[in-house]
Amino acid sequence: MRSCASDNVKLAESSKLQLNNRKDLIESIAKGFVGFAAAATALASICFDSPAFAESLTVAFPASRAPEQTMVEIFPLKSADAAYGKISGMLSTLGDPFTRIISPKKTHCRNVSNKGIYLQEYQSFRIGSDGNLQGVGLFISVEPRTGHLVVLSCVEDSPAARAGIHEGDELIEINGERLDGIDSEAAALKLRGRAGTSVTVKVHSGKDVGRESGIREVNIPRGYIKLSPISRTIIPHRTPDGHLTKTGYVKLSAFSQTAAADMANTIHELESEGAHSYILDLRNNPGGLVKAGLDVAQIWLDGDETLVNAVDREGHTLPINMVDGHAITHDPLVVLVNEGSASASEILAGALHDNGRAILVGHKTFGKGKIQSVTELHDGSALFVTVAKYLSPALHDIDHVGITPDVQCTTDMLSSPKESLLKNKSSVSSLEADSCIMVAEHELDVQESRGTAS
Repeated sequence: MRSCASDNVKLAESSKLQLNNRKDLIESIAKGFVGFAAAATALASICFDSPAFAESLTVAFPASRAPEQTMVEIFPLKSADAAYGKISGMLSTLGDPFTRIISPKKTHCRNVSNKGIYLQEYQSFRIGSDGNLQGVGLFISVEPRTGHLVVLSCVEDSPAARAGIHEGDELIEINGERLDGIDSEAAALKLRGRAGTSVTVKVHSGKDVGRESGIREVNIPRGYIKLSPISRTIIPHRTPDGHLTKTGYVKLSAFSQTAAADMANTIHELESEGAHSYILDLRNNPGGLVKAGLDVAQIWLDGDETLVNAVDREGHTLPINMVDGHAITHDPLVVLVNEGSASASEILAGALHDNGRAILVGHKTFGKGKIQSVTELHDGSALFVTVAKYLSPALHDIDHVGITPDVQCTTDMLSSPKESLLKNKSSVSSLEADSCIMVAEHELDVQESRGTAS
């Protein structure tokens, strides 16, 4: 199971990029690599000798913006846990719950040529890149307003989905252990495990908040989970004037390393099959790699449009633009969003909406607008640091605010009753009764009529 608490950009063993270098920040985000700000991390090095740990930890605090000016303090420590605890305490003073260190928890060990093989908490981030895991198939996040662990979505046909877990459910216990104060990475580690084993979770139904009857205990068998980021189909659609057209429906469930390439291939396939319009479904997509979100946006846009604005720690707004973009298709587009659309999903939705490329249909998005660097340290731990927040191309704040769609996801505003909307459709059982899909088709008809009139 991949943790979805934050949107992350990978960084390989580098701490030299400075946030106050505006040019480097723009270039690094565009490339998918963001250096952590030394002035924000209060961390220079962690030096442990294996198998015994050193008894002190050297921590460097930048005394000014000049990287060579630092204050050094040495803490006496008796264990690695004490070191990580000390670092976590320092990072917590920054007031950002997403800036944190993840230690190399030893959840499994066996000897191979006298070397230990360890499963790490850091895998909860890395799993999102290759899309394979053994677990229950849940995307979870800490709800910023309450601090509770909530389910953003379930992988389709996963053990969690078959057990009746739904988006919006709150996780209360895992294997009898309360989750108060536990972050999503730690919870993910508890849920993940060898296929064939099982895990017991206690959940509070999101639809029964405040009611004791909404709490239930569920035993979920673990299995092999394949996180394919894209699913697609053709939806036959009859326009108001009676013409039968084809709408390309694309659901993007996460922003992995392959998301943009998979999206491009999918659009090419749908174009060859005669799609005349598109619905891009970002509902319950919790995010992923920032670069993937930017790359997917460029598949739909032309020119040198602004994709997102990054705001650094000093309040400087840094626009990130395309360079000579060429959209694969210019057909009408509707993007579906909801409360589970977060981070990179909000970047993509904002880019397409604010540049006039798409209509947004659904419900207000999650509101996660932070950009992070991820630094893997030599001992297998990982440092997650918030380096900027982002605004939409039209400078709308997203963090803790979310994006409000153009059209809410109800059929009340449609002039035709639901029965007539479904008539003459071929059987697309999972989609045909979806009110958001029907509203999206209506909006595509409106776009088409305006285009014809012009």
